[in-house]
Amino acid sequence: MLTDDLCTRCGLCCDGTLFGDVELRGPAEAARLEALGLDVDTDDADTELLALPCAGLRGTRCRVYPQRPSCCRTFECRLLQQATRGELSPEAAVARIGAAKAHLGVVTSLLKELEPRGASRLPLAERVSNALAERGSTRRALTRQAELRHAMQALTRTIRTTFLD
Repeated sequence: MLTDDLCTRCGLCCDGTLFGDVELRGPAEAARLEALGLDVDTDDADTELLALPCAGLRGTRCRVYPQRPSCCRTFECRLLQQATRGELSPEAAVARIGAAKAHLGVVTSLLKELEPRGASRLPLAERVSNALAERGSTRRALTRQAELRHAMQALTRTIRTTFLD
């Protein structure tokens, strides 16, 4: 099955790379997920949201897969859709996941130098935004921020063209 081959190699929809959070179906689903140890927040309109990176993600696999939220059950990224329709071979899809993860690796490596400890529990875009908002105190920090900005732009292009509509 393609989801076994692709989704379990990827995890970008769960780790805070593609999304900052996902909307839940209501208080009952939120309570069920909180009971499983997942982080649930509410937005300004009191909509329940599953916070990302998801606390249920272990590596690239979901530890609560049978109990995952409805939004996770129904989401299919563009890459999975293309592979399912036969527009893209599984091997080409895996290669695109690898390319996205290579971009992500550059971003996360730069973030390790620029962000304070504990910030890795935030969604990627928020982490990058925070790191870029910091005042660079040295020439090296300013250079790293410029590299981060460029690397995040490359990752964002890859995400948009590979995974999102």
